Amino acid sequence: MKMLKPVVRHRGSVIIIVLWTSVLLTILVTTMASKVRLQARTAFHNQVAANDWAAVQAAVNLAEAELMMERMPRPVGEQMEITDDGELRTPAYRFNGQPLSLNYPSREDMQVRIYDHSGKISLHRISRRNMQALIEHRLGENPDPNEVQRLLSAWTDWTDLNDLQGLDGAESQYYQSLDPGYSPRNNLELDSVDEILHIRGFAELFEGVNLDAAFTVYGSQASVNLNLATREAMQLLPGLNDELIETLIAFRETEDIDNRFEVGLVIPTENLVELSRWIGNNTSNVYSIFVYPEITAQSDDEPADEGEPRTDPVTQAYMKIVEVRNINQLPRVLQVNPYGQLPDTAPARVDEYNIVLPN
Repeated sequence: MKMLKPVVRHRGSVIIIVLWTSVLLTILVTTMASKVRLQARTAFHNQVAANDWAAVQAAVNLAEAELMMERMPRPVGEQMEITDDGELRTPAYRFNGQPLSLNYPSREDMQVRIYDHSGKISLHRISRRNMQALIEHRLGENPDPNEVQRLLSAWTDWTDLNDLQGLDGAESQYYQSLDPGYSPRNNLELDSVDEILHIRGFAELFEGVNLDAAFTVYGSQASVNLNLATREAMQLLPGLNDELIETLIAFRETEDIDNRFEVGLVIPTENLVELSRWIGNNTSNVYSIFVYPEITAQSDDEPADEGEPRTDPVTQAYMKIVEVRNINQLPRVLQVNPYGQLPDTAPARVDEYNIVLPN
């Protein structure tokens, strides 16, 4: 019996070593398998990203071709879209941010939206009178006249051609006192719409506004075309409120707005008086192109109700601003932003505001 005890102890030690070795090997194999699986997923997602990037760039090129084709004569026998009254619709008005089916189709799941900049407020062409009206509208009902004058003077001093401070204005002395300090533009030709945030008081005035959707610093148009206007631009226009904006969007989905009389069909007279000096029917040659892989807010297990438009959950997309000069030259690239913020793309919120369009 005394000679068996060391053997028993030895066998116990062997079993413990074997168990620990098994545990360590299991951990090692699991770690290696996880690493291999992670590398495989990384390679897969990189491949998907590369394919999507190529598809996005292809769709952008096709969108540019679409804009060049818009300047060509209409093909003989082309089936034009018509209204319920049998009137021809203006093809150029489809560049108002609605999802597009291009003449040369892109990949099926690629979403393409084009915005004509005549649907935005031009910061280069806005008059002092209109800027005052915009400030008053933005400040809300019964704005403080002193605050309106203070903001208007700051805008005037930023965009005039000298460094002389006007009454309640702001010039170099004020801006250089900030941390960090900077100099005012002293020119109406702003480099970007975000520049207005540097003007005293304007960051607070336009807090929460998608500036790129509402304003433009490109093109020569002074008016806003309601057929092409973004929600963000219309929300800043005097004479419009959310209900009237949704009514205009619902109206233009089926009819072109060709003159002030047609605007008056859906806008009360007192509102039209304020709005009238802002609107026109011109189009521009500057466009924002947004392209992104299409996704839906609903899962495959929860399809949208029949007849109900799907909500587009995408808020950022590849964005390119181009100027289309003629059919013989490629569009001139003015700006590229891989993470551009999309304007509000929702269809008219008819049910929310109980909108009934005129017959």
